Amino acid sequence: MSPERFIDLVRAEQESLRRFLLALCGGNAQEADDIAQDALIRAYVASGSFLGLSKFSTWLFRIAYNCYIDNHRKARPEMVGTDAPAALNVMASEETDAAFRYQQLYQALDRLSEKEKAAIVLHYFEDRSIKEIASILQIPQGTVKYHLSTGRNHLKSLLQ
Repeated sequence: MSPERFIDLVRAEQESLRRFLLALCGGNAQEADDIAQDALIRAYVASGSFLGLSKFSTWLFRIAYNCYIDNHRKARPEMVGTDAPAALNVMASEETDAAFRYQQLYQALDRLSEKEKAAIVLHYFEDRSIKEIASILQIPQGTVKYHLSTGRNHLKSLLQ
C-alpha cells in the first residue's frame, strides 16, 4: 500500500476512530489521542501486510483496540482527587463544560468489562455490524451478541 493510499484511508476513518477510542477511554481526550497516535503508527508500519481480507476500517480498529488494551495493562499513575487543594483553583471553560456533557455515560461505560464496552461503542456509536465487531475484537459473533446484551443490561441499570 502506498503512503498516499494509507493517508487517504486513514482520513476517512480518523473521526470514527477517535470517537471509538474516546468512548473506550471514558472521555479522556488526551489518552484517546495518545492511543490513536500509537495505533496509526503501528498501522502505518504494518500497512504493507494489509491484504484487504477485511475492510481497512476493521483492520485499523483492531489495531487501535489492541493498543487500547496494551495501554490499560500498563500501571496507571495515581490520579489526584477532586478534593485536592489544586483542584479548587482550576477554572472551567465552555469547552470543559461541553466535555462533561457525556460524563455520566462515560462513567457507566467505564464500569463495563472491556469486551462489553468495546462491543457497545462499536455497535451503537460507530454503527458496526456484529461480524465486523467480531473481527475487530477477535471473538465469535455469538460472543459479540452476548456482550451487547449484557452490556446493554448493565448500562441500563447503571444509568437509572
